[in-house]
Amino acid sequence: MNGVSGRDAAFLQEMGIGPLWTVRETQDAQAVDQPVDDAAPPRPSAAQAQAAAPPAPQPVYAGPSAPPIQRLPGADTAWAEEPGAPPATDEEIARMDWDELRAAVAGCTRCGLCKGGRKPVFGSGAQQARWLVAAGAATAADEKEGQPLAGDPGKLLANMLAAAGHARSADTWITNLIKCRPTTANGGDRAPTADEAAACRPYLERELALSGAGTVVTLGQIAANALLGKPLQEPLAGTRGQVHALNGAALVATLHPGELLRRGADKALAWSDLCLAMAADAGPG
Repeated sequence: MNGVSGRDAAFLQEMGIGPLWTVRETQDAQAVDQPVDDAAPPRPSAAQAQAAAPPAPQPVYAGPSAPPIQRLPGADTAWAEEPGAPPATDEEIARMDWDELRAAVAGCTRCGLCKGGRKPVFGSGAQQARWLVAAGAATAADEKEGQPLAGDPGKLLANMLAAAGHARSADTWITNLIKCRPTTANGGDRAPTADEAAACRPYLERELALSGAGTVVTLGQIAANALLGKPLQEPLAGTRGQVHALNGAALVATLHPGELLRRGADKALAWSDLCLAMAADAGPG
């Protein structure tokens, strides 16, 4: 090796360095390899230089300086939910037709019962009616069948109406005051609260106006007390046997068919109430 003695070459070879060569340009553009000056300190290899270099600082994100989380468009996340439309007001409900009323009940958010996957139960029967029959709140059977007064209570009600000369399909609109089913923590039926009843009352009042019914027959204490402005748990005995007024219609309170199925002896009381309703009938002839 030119420019490097045998002794130096052996020494450099032992250290794993060996001679380093540089390229120098001459004026005639001819490249000539020249050895490094013996007196110059040996330069480390690229691998040794990289190993000896201090590690590059890594970016650290903390607190508010952390980069935002990127979410895909349309991702289903509670953080990205759009606020829903405001619930219908009493004044808006009072101007609705049947289709608008049904849609408003289906998308209602006027009380907490609308949450948790509830299925509102809209009324059924004759939209031009002589009687409007109102129970308190939707039940599990109502929710399953999608109509009020379902199951065995509904069958008994049909017999009661037939005895009074009426039918759901002919001249009677049947509905629940509270359209969504109130439930307990374990999913059972429970009595509604006064706020829940008040939230749903405008719907029933609109059903009454649209149907043109002249007589309202309430089933059980919840519907009667809520519509007459009484505490919901007040016994029905103080309301039965009288003709009350509701938005220009006659209101007669009677027992719920579900109660009559448990206490058959009370069917005579219910028949007396139906006779009172027939006598007070103010609907079209």
